[in-house]
Amino acid sequence: MRHRQAIAVLALVGWFVALYLGLHALGIGGALKCGTGGCDTVQTSRWSVLFGIPVAFYGVVAYTAILAVTLVGLQPTRLSRRGPTLLIAALATGGVLFSGWLTYLELFVIQAICRWCVASAVIIAAIWIVSLLGLRRRGDVGRGDVGPLPHVPTSPRI
Repeated sequence: MRHRQAIAVLALVGWFVALYLGLHALGIGGALKCGTGGCDTVQTSRWSVLFGIPVAFYGVVAYTAILAVTLVGLQPTRLSRRGPTLLIAALATGGVLFSGWLTYLELFVIQAICRWCVASAVIIAAIWIVSLLGLRRRGDVGRGDVGPLPHVPTSPRI
């Protein structure tokens, strides 16, 4: 349960970061508070829009999906189920791959670093790691939706 709580907090923080960048892309909120100047370079590059949609909004959608799955997984009837954590791990894997591609573009193509983008990449990587640890800690990878094992009383030897 704790891993899902941590993921919920991280997803909410990531959602706000992505929303901040997305609103900036729409011209709402003024200049980015970045400190390095690299944020504006990245946010105005040709790579900041994918299929006509600012890249930050893909982050908003991803963090919303992760948060929704996490909140569903925190329901008492679903706490012992593996499915929500597996879905979170799958979504986060996609997010890590997408963030990795964007980070590559920042470093080697655009040649500028956006601190907010790096923050989002770190957040999605943290969600990915926590979700994998949640699967591993439960020890139920590959076993389906299993709950806690029932206690089987044993009789003393005579």
